[in-house]
Amino acid sequence: QVQLVESGGGLVQAGASLRLSCAASGRTFSRYYMGWFRQAPGKEREFVAAISWGGTNTWHADSVKGRFTISRDNAKNTLYLEMNSLKPEDTAVYYCAAVQAPRDYSDSRYYNYWGQGTQVTVSS
Repeated sequence: QVQLVESGGGLVQAGASLRLSCAASGRTFSRYYMGWFRQAPGKEREFVAAISWGGTNTWHADSVKGRFTISRDNAKNTLYLEMNSLKPEDTAVYYCAAVQAPRDYSDSRYYNYWGQGTQVTVSS
């Protein structure tokens, strides 16, 4: 099992940057694919980014490509999401999630473990 705790959210103006962190418990963090998802009010949870066990492979949703970057530090059991050029439409609760071997890294149904979420609000 792995427990996840997100941090780093906040209220920022459009164009600003934020870095989200997701701290994982346990000694098996490196055995999990990790993902970031987000959910805006009244909308379904959507994929943001994912990263493979060692960090060699990353994937980003088209809506954030070029602005957001997922990374991980397995020595620190921590996942990151660097968010630049934030837009009001990025406003959502951001969740990190873990799965050992996803069939589809962009499908939230395949992730077994979730954090509690951190709110990101971008004002125009």
